[in-house]
Amino acid sequence: MTRILVINPNSSASVTAAIDDAVAPLRIAGGPAIEVVGLAGGPPGISSQRDADSMVMPLVNRVSRADADAFVLACFSDPGLHAVREAAGGRPVMGIAECGIFRAMMLGERFGVIALSPSSIRRQQRMVRLMGIDSRYAGSWSVGASAAETAGADIRGRLIEAGRALVSQCLADVVVMGCAGMASHRAAIADAIGVPVVEPAQQAVAAAIGAVLLNT
Repeated sequence: MTRILVINPNSSASVTAAIDDAVAPLRIAGGPAIEVVGLAGGPPGISSQRDADSMVMPLVNRVSRADADAFVLACFSDPGLHAVREAAGGRPVMGIAECGIFRAMMLGERFGVIALSPSSIRRQQRMVRLMGIDSRYAGSWSVGASAAETAGADIRGRLIEAGRALVSQCLADVVVMGCAGMASHRAAIADAIGVPVVEPAQQAVAAAIGAVLLNT
């Protein structure tokens, strides 16, 4: 059986569990096995550029020795995406930010991102600029939370408020969830704000499934 390895680069068990739940509908009969793992040596959350950069070599090492057919980097910073692609030796590697943003641009003209913190917003602005899609980016809105906090029920109201602000103030017509830990809140946010909401880990795993099936 073919296998997709989904890697949460932080050490938060609650975030890893949220990702696993989010991708459960993509575990289909006859499809690739989908395994979700965390990195025990990682930070509790990727809250700064230094956190993201510190995980590049651990991710490279994890992927280079894994026997999976495709990989998903389940952090919205897409840490080490290009280095990991080199290490994968031609096997598909999907970053959830890249996949989530590409999906958002299929659903609307301007996308906004629910961000964890102001430092997350700076990374997202830089990513959008490097991707060359500034004109499609409405902006990001911080909820002032850690990755682990987004996996809990108490954060939902703040996530909805951020989504509403992106629509009403930034004029986004599609919203991307800017942390894999937010996954369980997607449907509730979409119902509350009235525009499509993209959960990026689901989109990255869906893309990985397509790549694996087409390769086989």
